Amino acid sequence: MDVATNLEQIQQNIGEACRKAGRKEEEITLIGVTKYVTIERTEEALAAGVRHLGENRLEGFSEKYNAIGKRAKWHFIGSLQSRKVKDMINKIDMLHSLDRNSLAKEINKRAERTVPCFVQINTSGEASKHGIEPEQALGFIEGLAQYDKIQVVGLMTMAPFVEDETIIRQTFRTLKMLRDEVKQKDYQHAPCRYLSMGMSNDYQLAIEEGATHIRIGSKLVGQK
Repeated sequence: MDVATNLEQIQQNIGEACRKAGRKEEEITLIGVTKYVTIERTEEALAAGVRHLGENRLEGFSEKYNAIGKRAKWHFIGSLQSRKVKDMINKIDMLHSLDRNSLAKEINKRAERTVPCFVQINTSGEASKHGIEPEQALGFIEGLAQYDKIQVVGLMTMAPFVEDETIIRQTFRTLKMLRDEVKQKDYQHAPCRYLSMGMSNDYQLAIEEGATHIRIGSKLVGQK
């Protein structure tokens, strides 16, 4: 299936989820996750109108960035090793995976401008997932005030890959409650307006639960 057709279907589903939740479609940023596909397929996504692209490995990101550059808004959505920060932090538009102090320190050292970051929270409790424990999130975010190159624009999570909608929704609701709590604190360094949650298999549920940034790979661009 070509990307334009996939995108049309996804946009219809976004519209439906927004209507269900009484939200506006403009509130949703669709990030095309291109980590498994070629530069050619990524170009097809751009031609179809996808403006935000997500990568989760430095190698894949660098290859596509060199070919596409600033024609896209770049989101780094994978776990980031501190030693790789210097190679990409000044090229991306948003980081979705800030999850430890050592990474924040390295970003602050290498960034030439303020970097909008999502703090990754492990709301599912799965040991296989990265992220701060929900009960440690406030303290972690407060501590980020010392880094003048980091702005916490929101929180990010991944739901478990299960059939049970109740479990998926709870994962998203926990993140939203936490986001609201941080937002109320009115931290200058952490306006925390956004929620990065929802992927190919659960983005409609995520939108119904408050997502502002959805990360879609296979349903949009396929897997190869």
